[in-house]
Amino acid sequence: ALYVSEYFSQSAQKLSFYSWYGNAKLFHFHVPEDTVLLRWLLQASRGKGPECTSMEITVHFRYGAPPVINPLGTRFPANATVRPSYNITITLSSAVQNTTFVNITTPAAGDWFIAAHLPEAAGRIEVKGFSTPCPYMFQADMFVLRLADMPVLEPGVAVPQTVVSPAKPLHVKVFVPKHAAGMRFELRSCVTSEQKACVVRVVLGSITLPQSFQRIVTCMGNVNCSLALDSPPWEKWLQIMVESLGAANASVSVEMLASFTACRPGSTSSFLNFSSLNQSQAGPRPGSAGAAGSSALPTGEALRNVSDQRSVCLQYQPVVREDLDVVSVRYRLLNGPSVPVHSVSPTLLLLNLNTGMDSGGSLVVNLLLNKTSVGLANATVVACVSAASPVLSLNATRNCSTAFFQGYPLSMSTSSAEAMLIVLYPQTDDWFLSLRLICPKGQGECNAAEAKVTVFAYLTPCFNDCGPYGQCSLLRRHGYLYAGCSCKAGWGGWSCTDDTKAQSVGAQNLATLLLTLSNLMFLPAIAVAVHRYYLVEASVYTYTMFFSTFYHACDQPGVAVMCIMDYDTLQYCDFLGSVVSIWVTILCMSRVKKILKYVLFVLGTLLIAMSLQLDRRGVWNMMGPCLVALVIMVAAWVYHGAKRRHCYPSSWKRWVFYLLPGITLAFIAISVYAFMETNENYYYTHSIWHVLVACSVAFLLPPRDKHKKPWAWSQKLTCRYQICQNDREELYAVT
Repeated sequence: ALYVSEYFSQSAQKLSFYSWYGNAKLFHFHVPEDTVLLRWLLQASRGKGPECTSMEITVHFRYGAPPVINPLGTRFPANATVRPSYNITITLSSAVQNTTFVNITTPAAGDWFIAAHLPEAAGRIEVKGFSTPCPYMFQADMFVLRLADMPVLEPGVAVPQTVVSPAKPLHVKVFVPKHAAGMRFELRSCVTSEQKACVVRVVLGSITLPQSFQRIVTCMGNVNCSLALDSPPWEKWLQIMVESLGAANASVSVEMLASFTACRPGSTSSFLNFSSLNQSQAGPRPGSAGAAGSSALPTGEALRNVSDQRSVCLQYQPVVREDLDVVSVRYRLLNGPSVPVHSVSPTLLLLNLNTGMDSGGSLVVNLLLNKTSVGLANATVVACVSAASPVLSLNATRNCSTAFFQGYPLSMSTSSAEAMLIVLYPQTDDWFLSLRLICPKGQGECNAAEAKVTVFAYLTPCFNDCGPYGQCSLLRRHGYLYAGCSCKAGWGGWSCTDDTKAQSVGAQNLATLLLTLSNLMFLPAIAVAVHRYYLVEASVYTYTMFFSTFYHACDQPGVAVMCIMDYDTLQYCDFLGSVVSIWVTILCMSRVKKILKYVLFVLGTLLIAMSLQLDRRGVWNMMGPCLVALVIMVAAWVYHGAKRRHCYPSSWKRWVFYLLPGITLAFIAISVYAFMETNENYYYTHSIWHVLVACSVAFLLPPRDKHKKPWAWSQKLTCRYQICQNDREELYAVT
C-alpha cells in the first residue's frame, strides 16, 4: 500500500472569554478522500505577564458543520435539535504553552470544524487601555495519512484480498449508487497463513463527530460473515476496514463481496410544471391559493399515480432550491406547497445543502396536515429528516435512522396537525424529508387513503432573526460564513429565547430613564456657564447633554428604544461631546487670554474629532486631551501665581467650596467609569457617571471676570421698539 501524508495549517487566533457564539474561534479544514488517519495538533499558549493566570481552554470538534455548543447552559428554542458536541479541555497552568494531539482513524472525508474558547466572561466592562488583558492564543494544525491506491470493490463481484498483519489493516472502498435501499457486505473464505482459526474484525463506515455510527462485526473461523445496512449514504464512497486479530506475523486471506438492493423511485409528473416555473416565480409565493391552484394535476393523472405506487418504493416530489442571500435558502415545491402522502410508499423531498456554504445557518422544516384530506380519524403521518440518504422504512415505531445517521422524527395527526423541526448548523450534505401515512390497524386499512401535507422548508442565518431581544450577526472565518445570535436585556440561549435572567419591561424602562434623564444634571452646569458669560462652554454642554440623552435612548436593548438618527452617528456625537466638554472646562479654568482660549478650543476639538474617528473607544481619546489641558492649566496657574507672588487661585473659599469638591467628584466619576461598570450594573453606574461629571463641571467653572457686569434682565427701555445697551469700552488704570 502506498501512503501519502499531507499537512494543513491555519494561523493562530486570540481566544476570548465566552458570552455568545461569536467569542468562539472557528477553524475550518477539509479532509481529503481515502484518509485512513487524521491527527490534530492543538497548540495553546498564553502571555508571560503577571496578569496571565491558569486557564482552561475548551475545544469542540464536529464533522460537516460548526459545533453546536452551550457553555453557559442556556435553553435552546423549542423544536430545535441539539446533540452535544465532542470536546476536550486544554489546561494552561504553570507552563506557558501546551501541545495536545487528537487522533482519528478512518475519518469521514469532507469539512471538519474546530471551535475553541475560554470560560464564561465575567461581564466587566473594561476601558480600552486602562488594563492589559492576557493574550491566550490557539492554533490547530491537521496531519492526514491518505491511501493513494485504495482497492475498489465492484458491486456483485467477489474480490480476494489479503491482510498482511494485524499492524497493517486492509482498507477498501465501494461506491454506493443513488437509490440504494440496502447494502449487504459478505466476508468469505477466511484463511490464515499459519492454518489457524481466522479471527478478523470488519469496520464499515467512517468516524464522524460528535456521533459516530460505524458498523463493526467480528468474524471467526471459516464461516461466511455478513453485515446488512439499511439506507446507505447515496453517491458516496464507503470505506471498509478489515483488521486481523490473530497472531502477529500471520497474514489472512479473505474474499469480499458487496451487493446492493435497488429502489425504483416513482414521481408525480413534474415535466408539466417546468413549463410554468417562470410563471410561478413571478406569480404568488408558495403557500398562496393562486400558487396551489396553478400546479394542481388532472384528476385522471392523479389516480394513475396512486395506482402505480405499489410498484415503486418511494414517491419523489420535485423541489427547487432558491438562493435568497448569504446562508439563506428557500425550497419551493413545483407541485404546490401541499404534497400527497400515502401508506404504500414514502413521499420523498430532496433538500440540497451540499454547497459547502449552507452549514452556517439553521434548517427549518414546518409541516402542516390538512385534516380534511385524511379519511381515517386515527391515521398518522410520520416524517423523518435525515442526511446523506432517506429513511425508506418508516413505521409506527417512528424508526428514523439510516445506516450511518440518526434522523429527526416528526409526526402529525388530526389532533396535532402541525410539526416543526429546527436543525442548528446542518452538516454539508443532501438532506431528505420522508413522509408516510400510518394506520393503527395495519397498512391494508389505508391503502386507498391519501393525506395532504403542506411543507415549508428554508435555511435561515438565525432562527426567527434572534427574536426581539437579539441581534443576528454574520461571522466569517477566512472564506467561510456562519451566523450567531447576540442577546440583550438579560436574554440568552442560541436564539435568545431563554428568559431565565431576562429583564422585565419595567426594568428596561427604568434603565432607559436613568441613562437618559441623568443627563439633565447638565442643566445646572449650563445655567452656571451662562450666568458667568461662558457661552461657548454652555453650548458645548448643551450639545453633550442632547446627544448623550438620545444616544442612550437608542443604545438600549429590548423594547425601550428610541433612535432619532443613525446609531453610529449618535454614538460618535456622544463621545465627541463628552471629550470636548472636559477639554473646554479645563481650559476655561486655566484663565488664559480669550483669543488663545478660543484657538485652543477649535484646534483641540478638531484633533479630538480625528482621534475618535481612528479609535472611538481608546482610553487616550479622553486621557490625552485631559493631560494636555491640565498641563496648560498648571502652567497658566503657575504664571499667574508668580506674577502676583501668591498662590493662585488666591481665595481659600474658592479651593474649599468649589475646586476640591469638583476635583473629588471628577475622580469618583473616573473611578466608577473605569473600574466599577459591568453588564449587569451598567444602567445605574453609568447614570452615576453622568451625574458626577455634570456636577463637577458646575463646581469647577471659574467665576466670571470682574469687569463683566451680571445679566441685567430688568434693565430700563429707552424706547418701545428696541433695547439699547451701552457698549463703551471701560478703561482701567494700571499701577
